[in-house]
Amino acid sequence: MDINALVIIIVIGAIAGWLAGMLMKGGYSLIGNIVIGIIGAFIGGFVFSFFNITTSGIIGSIVTATVGAILLILLLRVIKK
Repeated sequence: MDINALVIIIVIGAIAGWLAGMLMKGGYSLIGNIVIGIIGAFIGGFVFSFFNITTSGIIGSIVTATVGAILLILLLRVIKK
């Protein structure tokens, strides 16, 4: 993995985490958004592959990561209660 790929992963994670935080009415720090977005990308990838949904490109990656991040936030809220 080169530095360009790492930067793209971080940027997609930050965008997805920010979007999920806005949609779920929760504000997170930049690092929090990145972590939520990257973990969300794994969750979203698993869920999308389970339902046989394919995405491509950067927009598809952001959508997949955002859906996964929303699911992660929901899961964390359920565990927290």
